[in-house]
Amino acid sequence: MIRDAFNDVYVKFKMHFYREVFKKWQDREASLTTVETFCMEVIYALDRPTITEFSEFANLSSSNAADKVNNLIRKGYINKVQSKEDKRIYYLEVTDKYKDYYNISYQYLNTVMERVSEKFTPEELVTMEKILRVMSEELMA
Repeated sequence: MIRDAFNDVYVKFKMHFYREVFKKWQDREASLTTVETFCMEVIYALDRPTITEFSEFANLSSSNAADKVNNLIRKGYINKVQSKEDKRIYYLEVTDKYKDYYNISYQYLNTVMERVSEKFTPEELVTMEKILRVMSEELMA
């Protein structure tokens, strides 16, 4: 039962994101392919990964990952930033261009959370936050 409820929430967030992305495609604003969108999601979630960390997580060959990264750099969605400690290492950082793109789903999250805050007591919200933190920190480490 809880699995179904969580899946419903997850699917609705995804569907909202996809609908907004399709709107951008209609307006010819979107320049990311579907695979590039997934790559960006991974890079953003990993928070400044190296190309190696990205390729290992995405299960891509080094050359395939490098090609994807180079395309994303060329399109202006990520930058390679050299490590100050070890000049051989480069981190992948998302640009403001991607953050604007990503905000499609983040704005919706704010709307949903405002609605949730109106429907539940402060105590219930504390419990909900605790459950979400456990899911994030312990169950999906």
